[in-house]
Amino acid sequence: MPTRLPPPEPAAAPRRRRKEARPQELLQAALELFVEKGFAAARSEEVAARAGVSKGTLYRYFPSKAELFKAVVRQNLSALIAEGQQLADRFDGPSDELLRRLLRAWWLRVGSTAAGGIFKIIVAEVRNFPELAQFYADEVQVPADRLIAGTLQRAIRRGEFRAVPVAEATLALIAPMLFLALHRHSVGACPAAAKGMDALAVLETHLALVLDGLRAAPARAGAVRTRAPGPRTPARIA
Repeated sequence: MPTRLPPPEPAAAPRRRRKEARPQELLQAALELFVEKGFAAARSEEVAARAGVSKGTLYRYFPSKAELFKAVVRQNLSALIAEGQQLADRFDGPSDELLRRLLRAWWLRVGSTAAGGIFKIIVAEVRNFPELAQFYADEVQVPADRLIAGTLQRAIRRGEFRAVPVAEATLALIAPMLFLALHRHSVGACPAAAKGMDALAVLETHLALVLDGLRAAPARAGAVRTRAPGPRTPARIA
């Protein structure tokens, strides 16, 4: 009597994997199109076509273009800020090292990638979409400010940094990162403007300068304050 072969594997497995992958494919396609065209100009059917699905499939996961944009922001920005907060909550090393880790992670995972283009969209279009403006403030701006401000307050409490206006120092740390992302996705896209610019080196230099100003120096008896040298010609960035 011939040996009976085992039944074949169900053919639905590849389709199941495809279905589970669709939200990520849609979010990636949406990120690319939003950065290329802007929020207003990018159309839902273009996102669906780039992801290889129908418009109806897109709306099954994301009921509107606004909800799709919010999901893109949550995946690329909100999630990283939440990870940074978790790191800060359990970190027991020096605060300057914590700041370095947070800023480097932001550049490597956001600033140097397509996700950095989200900030260009916010600058250019968010005033025309009040709901998205409030969403960005709640999901990105407030948590990011809280993370950096909390790290500065931690350092001041531990005596690592001198007492400084925390809100202003937070802005001084965040602003160059946003500038670098904006530069990369605007004039930095031109070969002549991007030539010779190492964004990570700029970020590292800025952080070194800020940390030198923040660190609490031990008081020295009889120290004589010398006059600072005169201004030097600033280096061109672009």
